[in-house]
Amino acid sequence: MCGIVGYVGPKSALDVLLGGLRRLEYRGYDSAGVSVISEGEILTRKKAGKLSVLTEELESSPLSEASIGIGHTRWATHGAPTDGNAHPHTAGDQQISLIHNGIIENFSEIKKELEAAGVEFESETDTEVAAQLLAYEYSKTNDFEKSFLSVANRLQGAFTILAINRDDPDLVLAARRNSPLVIGIGEGENFLGSDVAAFVDHTKKAISVGQDQIVKLRQSGFELMNFAGEEVQAETFEVNWDASAASKGGWDSFMAKEISEEPQAVGDTLMGRLGADGDVELTEFAGLSIADIAGINRIIITACGTAAYAGEVAKYAIEQLARIPVSVELAHELRYRDPVIDENTLVVAISQSGETMDTLMAVRYATERGAKVLSICNTQGATLARESNATIYTHAGPEVAVASTKAFSAQITAGYLLALFLAKALGKTDQVAKVGKELLTLPRKVKKTLEMIGDVKALAEELKSTESVLFLGRNVGFPIAMEGALKLKELSYIHAEGFAAGELKHGPIALVEAGQVVIVIVPSPSAEESLHAKVLANIQEINARGAEVIAIAESGDVEVANYAKRVFYTPKTLPLLSPVLSVVPLHIFSMELAKAKGLDVDQPRNLAKSVTVE
Repeated sequence: MCGIVGYVGPKSALDVLLGGLRRLEYRGYDSAGVSVISEGEILTRKKAGKLSVLTEELESSPLSEASIGIGHTRWATHGAPTDGNAHPHTAGDQQISLIHNGIIENFSEIKKELEAAGVEFESETDTEVAAQLLAYEYSKTNDFEKSFLSVANRLQGAFTILAINRDDPDLVLAARRNSPLVIGIGEGENFLGSDVAAFVDHTKKAISVGQDQIVKLRQSGFELMNFAGEEVQAETFEVNWDASAASKGGWDSFMAKEISEEPQAVGDTLMGRLGADGDVELTEFAGLSIADIAGINRIIITACGTAAYAGEVAKYAIEQLARIPVSVELAHELRYRDPVIDENTLVVAISQSGETMDTLMAVRYATERGAKVLSICNTQGATLARESNATIYTHAGPEVAVASTKAFSAQITAGYLLALFLAKALGKTDQVAKVGKELLTLPRKVKKTLEMIGDVKALAEELKSTESVLFLGRNVGFPIAMEGALKLKELSYIHAEGFAAGELKHGPIALVEAGQVVIVIVPSPSAEESLHAKVLANIQEINARGAEVIAIAESGDVEVANYAKRVFYTPKTLPLLSPVLSVVPLHIFSMELAKAKGLDVDQPRNLAKSVTVE
C-alpha cells in the first residue's frame, strides 16, 4: 500500500516524481503529494483525492525547478484522506520532509514524548510522528544521517520512510522494515520506489533493499547499511519489462488490457518449463533438493484474497497428480492458531507483489518451525522470493488494475507446474505427460475464450441495477465461483457470494428468490466422475424459485442451455485445467458491470494493489 518515489539527478525532479506516482497510483489513491528542495528551501504540495487533483494544483501553482525530491500516493490508515493527512509531512520549520509506507505501531508512545517536549502536531497520522521525531533528533545532533539512523531504530511496525533535509540538497535517506523498497540505478541519477514501476522508464537496473536496511541516495551513487550502521552489499537485477507494458496501450482501462493479456500471461508462465512431450522442468527448485521433496508429508498453501483462490485450485492439482495432502490457509490466520508445521512441511506462499505483509509473516512463522518454503510470485526481487527456499516466478508482466486478472491466471498456471513437478519428483508420472501436453494448449484456448465470450457487455447493462449475485461451483469450479464473487464485490460494490454448489440445500438456497441472479460454473459432462448432472439439478432447484441462471459451461454442453437463461461457453480441456478458462468470462462480466454502473474499474474504492500492512 502507498506508493513512494525518490529522485536525485539532473532531470526535473517534479517530472520524475509525478511520472513515478502515476505508475504507482494503483498502490493507493486517497491523496498524493511531493516535496522538492529548491534554492535551499523545501517546497511541498499535497492534496486529497487522486493524483490528478495534485497535478491540477501544481499546474495552477507551480513549484520551482529542483533536482531532488520525494513523492507519495496514499492509501489511508491513520487519519482520513484529507489535505492535512496527505504526505509528505514536514517538520522543524520546513527543515525536513518525510514520506512513509506502512504502519508505525509505537507512534502513540513517541507522540506523547514529543508533545511533552513541546512539539505540536498538525495531522492525525503516524507518519507525522516519524517526521517530527527526525526533526527533533536533528535539532539536537545537527547530523542528518545519525538522526535518521536513530529514528529508524526507534520505530516499530512496518515502514519504509524516505526523508530529505534542506541542509543537504543532494541526499535522500530511506529506511526499510517489513515494507518494500527498490533502488533504481541510472547514469548520473538514482531513484527510489515502492517497486520498479516508479522508475522503469528511466532505468532497468535495480536493487531490492533488504530487511532493516538504510539507503543513502545521492546523484553520484548510493550506499547501503543495516540498522546497526554497518555497510552491506546488494545484488542488482534487470527489470524485464519496459514502461510501455504499464500503459493502457489504447484500451479504455488497465483491466481491459490485462484481461486481453491473460493468454500471454499463461503462455509466458509455461515458457521454457514444459517440453512438447509434456515433461516439466523447473530450474527454480535449486534451493529444494529431491531429498527435501521426498521428505514432504504435507503441503500448506498460504495466501490472501485472489491468490488464496489460486491456491485452492493448486490444491486440487497437487493432490490429484502428486498425491500429497494439501491444505489452504489464509495467511493472516495461519500463525495465530498454532498450526502443526515442521521440517516435513512444504509451505507454498502465493503473492503477486511478493510484499503482502500477512503472507510474509506467515512464511517467517513457518520458517522458524523448520518448514521449507516455495513462493509463487510475479515480482522480481520481491521480499517473498528472497525469503523462500525456491520461487516459481509467474511472468504476467506488470498488473496495474487493482483487482487482479492476468496475475491470477498466471498463479493458477504456476500451481499446475508445481503439481506436475512434484508428481515427477515423486515418481507419480502416470498423468504428467497428458496434463503437461494439455497445459501447452491453454494459451490458445484462453484466447479462444476471449473470442467466444459473446455479448457480456449487453448482459452487464441488463443487470446493472441488480443488488446481489450468487456464484456456484463444484470441484475446481468452487474456487472460481469465489473468485467471481470477489471480483464483483471489488469492482461493482454489490453483494456477491461464492458457494460450493453442493452446499446449496444446506443453507444458501434461502437467499434464492424471484429475480435473484445466480452464476453457475458447470462441470464438464465428459469428466470421469462427472458432477455435471448434480449441478444441473442445482440449476433446476434455482429455477423453481424464480431465479435467473447464467452458466459458464464447456463448449458442446447442449443440455445446460435448456435450463440457463444465458450460457457462456469455453473450449474443451481437461476438467482439472478448466479454471484457467472458466474464470475469463467472470473477469469480463465483473469489469463490464462496473463500467455499466459508471465505476472506476482500475481503482475501486478503499482498495490498494499491494497490502503491505497487517
